[in-house]
Amino acid sequence: MEGSKKIKVLVIDDSMVFRRVVSTRLREYSGIEVVGTAKDSFEAKDKVIQLKPDVLTLDIEMPGINGIEFLKILMEQHPVPTIVISGADGRCFEAIDAGAVGFVGKPTADTMNQFFDDLSTKIKEASIAKLDKKTKVQSSIIQNKRKLLENNIVRKNDKDIIAIGASMGGVEAVEKLLKQLPLGLPPIVITQHMPPIFTKKYAERLDRGCVLKVKEGEDGEELLSGHAYIAPGALQMGIIKRNGKYILDIKKGQKISGHCPSVDYLFMSVAKQAKDNSIGVILTGMGSDGARGLLSIKNEGGYTIGQDKNSCVVYGMPMVAKKIGAVLKEASLDMMPNIILNQLKRRQLTSKVKG
Repeated sequence: MEGSKKIKVLVIDDSMVFRRVVSTRLREYSGIEVVGTAKDSFEAKDKVIQLKPDVLTLDIEMPGINGIEFLKILMEQHPVPTIVISGADGRCFEAIDAGAVGFVGKPTADTMNQFFDDLSTKIKEASIAKLDKKTKVQSSIIQNKRKLLENNIVRKNDKDIIAIGASMGGVEAVEKLLKQLPLGLPPIVITQHMPPIFTKKYAERLDRGCVLKVKEGEDGEELLSGHAYIAPGALQMGIIKRNGKYILDIKKGQKISGHCPSVDYLFMSVAKQAKDNSIGVILTGMGSDGARGLLSIKNEGGYTIGQDKNSCVVYGMPMVAKKIGAVLKEASLDMMPNIILNQLKRRQLTSKVKG
């Protein structure tokens, strides 16, 4: 927009051709100014200091110090919101661990236009992202299992369902939340805005670090207690109920609230099928996806939780949900596991009294 401050972007890539293409194409998007390029980590470090960019785009595979090692150094010395450009090998999640706030998949000749639309959106989101020092969650799977056995927190539960939605900052937020949840929980369905080539890798990564079984959702799959299901990229994931069981309903569809998969799409199906047996959780992300769906869950008698501003990378989706009255409980990410467990325990007690 004329007269408004533009987002200053530094493009880092070892390919001269790709640097030129990215720089040229990004200049077509309003609100973005490419202030420079760098061919490697050494040149990039100097230009970060010299040009003071608001956002970096960073290729992971570079000669010498690769993008991930560069990120680790950068975040210690001169933190800048960074979007990595990654192949389908899963290294984007290493980059997130190192401090990147988001990623996009490398383009092909057929996906070039979509790539730049996605990249420009990620740059705008990153420009308002909050950078924190990385604090790793050192949760022991063995300790979590022992705690579950000792405290009998939640028994097997297939009646309730937990739905989680997130966007920018959600890769880490969802992981942190799931790592703190024990076995015995009702099924968990998750929509995280992510390209299709990455959702399976993300589910596998979560599965390795959680006591819960985590997988990419499949159409027609019965939802099981102690399992979490990630919405596949570029598909809409909802649930239906058949013979008293929750079933995944995954299909191609138009974007809802600007996204596919959409948090609103998931939440609305959960509200319709599970009603007051649902818990909806909306996490960090830009925009409004999930707000209307969370309100539907609340209106059907479900329990709703929104991440608070201080613990969000981008306080967008939770803020909109709160403003429209969709959030019953706002809390930090650290407090959410206890809130979810306490709500489930209250339901168990109520069920026993009614029984």
